[in-house]
Amino acid sequence: MNDLRDIVIQPLITEKSMKIMEENNAYTFEVAPQANKVQIKEAVEKIFNVKVVKVNTMNMKGKKRRLGFSEGKRKDWKKAIVKLKDDDSIEIFEGI
Repeated sequence: MNDLRDIVIQPLITEKSMKIMEENNAYTFEVAPQANKVQIKEAVEKIFNVKVVKVNTMNMKGKKRRLGFSEGKRKDWKKAIVKLKDDDSIEIFEGI
């Protein structure tokens, strides 16, 4: 992973992630499956110019999908919840 944006793929905007953001000043991202906590912390700090306090990661299993007789599966992915310092925030989440 040469680029920082290869580590942080996209922000996750759900009702649960918005509640976590308001209560704990933590933001949720989809990240590269091979990225570790240290890489995720450095990438978020450099991309958004904030101070990260804590990173929690979890591997999410892809859901099984079915269309008629054919059966498939969505890809497995990794989610990271990044807690920021109290006075920091990320602008892309503002106004949502």
